[in-house]
Order: sequence, then structure tokens, then C-alpha cells
Amino acid sequence: MKEAVYIGRNPSAEPDLQELLARVALGDEQAFASVYDTVVSSVLGVVRAVLRDEAQSEEVAQEVLVEVWRTAPRFRSDRGTAINWILTLAHRRAVDRVRSAEAAAARDHKAALLDRTPEYDHVTEQVEARLEREQVRRCLRTLTEIQRQAVTLAYYRGLTYPQVADALKLPLGTVKTRLRDGLIRLRDCLGVTA
Repeated sequence: MKEAVYIGRNPSAEPDLQELLARVALGDEQAFASVYDTVVSSVLGVVRAVLRDEAQSEEVAQEVLVEVWRTAPRFRSDRGTAINWILTLAHRRAVDRVRSAEAAAARDHKAALLDRTPEYDHVTEQVEARLEREQVRRCLRTLTEIQRQAVTLAYYRGLTYPQVADALKLPLGTVKTRLRDGLIRLRDCLGVTA
């Protein structure tokens, strides 16, 4: 039987990534340097495939490797291999960067649209308010005296129905009826649809 001939690196000489991560989890900086050297090109490749921007890819790859250093104690060999765990971290971080960039672009777009909205026109608002007040006054004149008094006390002076009844020296039921009838007439006069 022939022996397998390996071109390039000798697999038996390569460090066991799972063992190195266990040492990194204990704070071993030498082990982290070995992990870094072993996975940096693979991490950069995964990130570059997602981001397609060299500068951002290098930045995200560095973030991923710092995350490997910080979160090495969370690696669980029963859930997969060390390289898959690291590359999953890399892919997630790259996707997060894309989403963040898209969200920032959407915020910028909304802000640009807000800049294009016309400014609030105070003059128009004042004219419309004056016209509405005049229309309300005109419609109030169409009410009976008791209806007008009841509506004025309840809605312009803020009195409760019992207080309106006391002020007008009328029974509460009569005041409620006059207010209801007055409001119906106002609604019809103002052209408000129910």
C-alpha cells in the first residue's frame, strides 16, 4: 500500500484547533497566536465573500478574532468543530455588518426625505383656524338660547354636566338633552360626518 503524499503543510504537524481553543479559554496568549495564524485566512475569506470590500473585510475579520479570544470558553466541541464555530462567528459578524450598513442607509434616506418636506406654514394655519372659529360662531348662533348656554359652559368653560345644570338652574336630564340636541345641530351646521 502506498502512503499518502501531502503537498504543502504536514497535517500531523498542524496544531489541534480544538485543543488550542481550550487553552485560549484559559487565557493562553501563545495558543491564541496559533489559533490566529491557523484561521485568519479562512476567516478573512468568509468575511470577504459577504462584504466584498477589502478594508471592511479586514476590520470585521479582526473583530471576529477578538471575539474568538473573548468567547473561547463558550466553544462546545459536542456542537461542531472549532473551525466551523469560528467561521460561523465570522459569517454572522459579516452579515451583521451588511445589515447595519443597510439600516444606516435607510436612516439616511429617511432623513433626506424629511429635509425635503415643506416647512410648516404658520400663516395658512392661522387663516384656517380663524375661518373655523368664524364658522363655529355662526353655527352657535343657530342654537336655542339654552343649547348655546349649555354648550358654551360645557365645552368652552370646561364645566361638567352637573355643574352646567347647577349654573343654569335646570335638571341634569334637561341639560344632557339640550347638550345632545345642540351638538347634533352644530355637527350638521359644520358639515361634520359622524
